[in-house]
Amino acid sequence: MASVRAEWDSARRIVIKVGSSLLTDPKSGALNRAWLTSLVADVAALKAQGREVILVSSGAIALGRRALELPPGPLRLEENQAAASVGQIALAHAYEEAFKASGLVAAQILLTLGDTEQRRRYLNARSTMETLLRVGAAPVVNENDTVATTEIRYGDNDRLAARVASMMSADCLVLLSDVDGLYTGVPGAEGGVELIPEVKHITPEIEAMAGDTGTELSRGGMVTKIEAAKIAVAAGTHMVIASGRHENPLARLGRGGPCSWFLASTNPSASRKRWIAGALEPRGSVVIDDGAAAALKGGKSLLPAGVSAVEGAFERGDAIVIRDSSGAELGRGLSAYSHRDAQTIIGHKSREISRLLGYRGRDELIHRDDMALRASAGKDE
Repeated sequence: MASVRAEWDSARRIVIKVGSSLLTDPKSGALNRAWLTSLVADVAALKAQGREVILVSSGAIALGRRALELPPGPLRLEENQAAASVGQIALAHAYEEAFKASGLVAAQILLTLGDTEQRRRYLNARSTMETLLRVGAAPVVNENDTVATTEIRYGDNDRLAARVASMMSADCLVLLSDVDGLYTGVPGAEGGVELIPEVKHITPEIEAMAGDTGTELSRGGMVTKIEAAKIAVAAGTHMVIASGRHENPLARLGRGGPCSWFLASTNPSASRKRWIAGALEPRGSVVIDDGAAAALKGGKSLLPAGVSAVEGAFERGDAIVIRDSSGAELGRGLSAYSHRDAQTIIGHKSREISRLLGYRGRDELIHRDDMALRASAGKDE
């Protein structure tokens, strides 16, 4: 999969969004098995190159609707949820079979809007997917339509995919669509329109080009894809819209097939650290000894053994300030423990956490990926 785009060739962690209109037949609602097989073959090829791939897949409601023989037209919320509860089983089984045939293990992850907005649930979801990627599995994410209400749902999987890409610090987000990308007007309209191959800034003019080109099954369109692009590039993730109306769509993208790239001006790590450093209100602080301060400056995580004091009332996932023994701020980070548990484990070795708390938590009080140091304190900025 040699590409003509450095953004694709250099991407080590990739999130791919698959819509219902690609995965299922728009008329019958039946699963498009041949297309799914080709997509999984592409994913297997990427994983063989050492890349990490997360799929965000629609299709559950479409498959469940067919199985329940629900009438055409818009469904009520409870009908959507009923269809999703049936379709999720079929969808998970389809991915399991397809990945197994390629020698890979698929994992199903169901998310609601709250799972990426409430920090504790955000950390749990991130940790689960990090573990799955580390052991070589292929996470398949879908919105948990069975339990999500209108008020707490994403409403489309484009934005869900962007949130997942942001949460996982992905290098690239691929939105497989029924069109090649963003056009200057509606594709097929009289007078001719042009495909926009690259967008460096999402301007009002770019937004004005986004018409609602979604189908009944996709419940989306170019408008939602532009919204997804805003989320992705703000997190340092490049995004590309490409057609999925071909078998092996990722291989086609890699060969330089027609598409629209939305370019981020920074990388995911730098964007995440800026978010931790400036966008979150600290809920407490920790004081660390000189040895731990030196370790942080060398790029290490903060272990409980190096912490001498805990201040404030914070919960797991809250931002806290890291101070040295003189009280000077070294940086900020997301705590892996509440202030109560942190008080119990500080000054102790990580191997003692299970005995002290009664459960096996993370070895680090603050992982280096969840930490932003001041310029004078380390090499993060």
